[in-house]
Amino acid sequence: MSENVAGIKIEEVSKGQEIPAALPVMPLENVVLYPSMIAPIVVGDEKSRKMVDEALAGQRMVAVLTKRPDADGELDNFDNLYTTGTAAVILKMLKMPDGTMRILLHGLQRINVVERISSKPYLKAKVEVVKEIAARQTREVDALVKSLHGLLGKAIELSSLPEDLRVAAINITDSGRLADLIASNLNLKVDEQQDLLEVLDVTERLKRVHFILSREIEVLELGSRIQSRVKTELDKNQRDYLLREQMKAIRHELGEDEGPGQELDELEKRLEKKALPDAARETAKRELSRLRSMQPSSAEYSVSRTYLDIILDLPWMESTDDRIDIIKARKILNRDHFDLEKTKERILEHLAVRKLKKDMKGPILCLVGPPGVGKTSLGRSIAAAMGRKFVRFSLGGMRDEAEIRGHRRTYIGAMPGRILKNLRQVEANNPVMMLDEIDKVGSDYRGDPSSALLEVLDPEQNDSFADHYLDMPFDLSNIMFITTANQLDTIPGPLRDRMEIIELTGYSLREKMQIAKQFTIPKQMNENGVSTKDLTITDAALTRLIEDYTREAGVRGLERQIGAVCRKVARKVAEGKSEKLKVTPEVVKTLLGPPKFYMDIAQRAGTPGVSIGLAWTPVGGEILFIEATITMGTGKFVLTGQLGDVMKESAHAAMTYVHTVAETLKIPEELFSKRDIHLHVPAGAIPKDGPSAGTAMATAITSLLTGRRVKDFFAMTGEITLKGNVLPVGGIKDKLLAAHRAGIKQVTLPERNQGDTEQLPEEVRKKLKINFVTHMDQVLDLALVRKKDSSASRLLLPMPEPGKPTGDTRPTSGVSI
Repeated sequence: MSENVAGIKIEEVSKGQEIPAALPVMPLENVVLYPSMIAPIVVGDEKSRKMVDEALAGQRMVAVLTKRPDADGELDNFDNLYTTGTAAVILKMLKMPDGTMRILLHGLQRINVVERISSKPYLKAKVEVVKEIAARQTREVDALVKSLHGLLGKAIELSSLPEDLRVAAINITDSGRLADLIASNLNLKVDEQQDLLEVLDVTERLKRVHFILSREIEVLELGSRIQSRVKTELDKNQRDYLLREQMKAIRHELGEDEGPGQELDELEKRLEKKALPDAARETAKRELSRLRSMQPSSAEYSVSRTYLDIILDLPWMESTDDRIDIIKARKILNRDHFDLEKTKERILEHLAVRKLKKDMKGPILCLVGPPGVGKTSLGRSIAAAMGRKFVRFSLGGMRDEAEIRGHRRTYIGAMPGRILKNLRQVEANNPVMMLDEIDKVGSDYRGDPSSALLEVLDPEQNDSFADHYLDMPFDLSNIMFITTANQLDTIPGPLRDRMEIIELTGYSLREKMQIAKQFTIPKQMNENGVSTKDLTITDAALTRLIEDYTREAGVRGLERQIGAVCRKVARKVAEGKSEKLKVTPEVVKTLLGPPKFYMDIAQRAGTPGVSIGLAWTPVGGEILFIEATITMGTGKFVLTGQLGDVMKESAHAAMTYVHTVAETLKIPEELFSKRDIHLHVPAGAIPKDGPSAGTAMATAITSLLTGRRVKDFFAMTGEITLKGNVLPVGGIKDKLLAAHRAGIKQVTLPERNQGDTEQLPEEVRKKLKINFVTHMDQVLDLALVRKKDSSASRLLLPMPEPGKPTGDTRPTSGVSI
């Protein structure tokens, strides 16, 4: 029997030879049309409406192709569509008042796109009819068809599928059409529907449809069982509700207050709506049951009530959706922070891995650097880049373990630890949580908070964090922890091992200038109520502020000085002085007073016995003066300047080395046995330690005993051994930035620290000559001038032998350069 719609015999068209070689393409989204299936489609865009009009004027046929689910582009692009589809005839078209069309499509045969003809004004392509591999009449095929009929009937009983579908399936004799009919009525994903469309072997198609239909029935049966259990639970809840209402009536008759009962009912409603793990739900129900049996006036009532409130407030299963866009994240980091390229790259790598691996555990990032370089603001930028909430609390000075783990409920005023408190505040279990100043955690008789942090910051353990107050495991694995520190030495080894260290070093002059222009000046002007109409700061003034009024690795002190300038201007504006102020170096001095820091290198390094070392401090790099002098005595070696044990040992090693090579350097032996040598490191109130001043100490002693002064603007760092070998030290970038800030022009570094100089800014590389050395001989050759200083102390002269004149006679071992 053939069907005749609009003058077209569908049976004749479906034979294959009637399908035109070129067809307009109708792209569909989330719909796959099968042969012999009828589908109503709404056409809204102008291109598709024009295509429908022209198709109706012709053979009424179109090629129906489905959009790939992984394609992000528009429908009118061949690259976003599958190449296998269905040739279809437009049975009916109806124009709606809103300008859209409603058409009825009837699938004819499977087709493949063999050539793209055009994309304007609509898609058009050459197609070829795909030949199916018919199923043989075997027992296997008969069994499959019979099983499909049975499964379809079962699916209709369990779901909302129409009863007419069973009748239509029974009347179909073509097994391929049967498979297509069932597939088109199941709620499948687009890619799964398309896979079935592309299966040309009818027997294989029947097997796949049988598997899918069996799977769907299992899901429906499971849903039915769940629904049955839910109904049983609802019946139990209705019974409990009636009993509670009766209890309310009894209390009312007894004249008892209904306030607490209503309050507990509200808690119960919250408990029913709250998503909780099974253990937490059972605990909350048990606590609620205890509350109902307590008198509201009892002390235990308020304790139990607070505990239940905290359970219901904690975000056990509530989280925010990550929106990780690496390009956007880079823009946010560049917007909020200048330079720090290595740090930004590592953060972007971390975010990229989190985007690709949703269940990623760790690592815990630890940002280490001097104050004012942007550690805390980096955490805020990471949270903004991930679309997460940000929470920060400081660990500095924390000495009580209960701050992390909470107090047990047996104590009066017990509360959860800081971790759970902050989660309760942000109402999400996956914020970016910054633990500031982790290097300043202390310990006393109340416990060791750093030991409690071992569990918090271990990705393998923190999914079951045990808070003493909660007394239940809480999952912290979704939190992105970021810690900050000024130095690593004070962080316990096991805790440091759980974190990935990202070092942030100080800024150079150029970097500070850019930060001030882009961030600090606009911020301070806005905070102090002045604008560019009232104030402009020149580059020379900025340089003066950086070099003469601050001495730091970061920019916090610079921000304070810029704020002070803005306040001075704000006062003048408030007084009615509308004249714009141009801040120059001279104006800076007028506004802020005399400079706070001076460049004293030339004054102090111009005589024998003075050398300049490079030191690292928690607030960045510093230059370090080493002064040596000689007095009459008995060969003692005196050390002053608040030196630590390691630095004292380094000084003795330097002295021993110089004594060992005294003959080579032509230093008289009498200077070691009949003179006292005093080595002093200024700023005596500041404790100093570490081995990196070894080369500077040896140079200062050699300069003193040979009378050869150290070259101007020359600094050095490196550990020295008794044999004169120069060993590598840490903090190279901070030290070199400090040298650059102080006007040093040439430095010596251990050769094995050569790789640490790769991250130096370009302007530092250009202005700083770096010499890499392996032995102290090279340091002395580079650092000391060739000629003896004419102002060298007379104490450098050897003691005269008894009975001999004391004129200008010199022994052969004296200084002769």
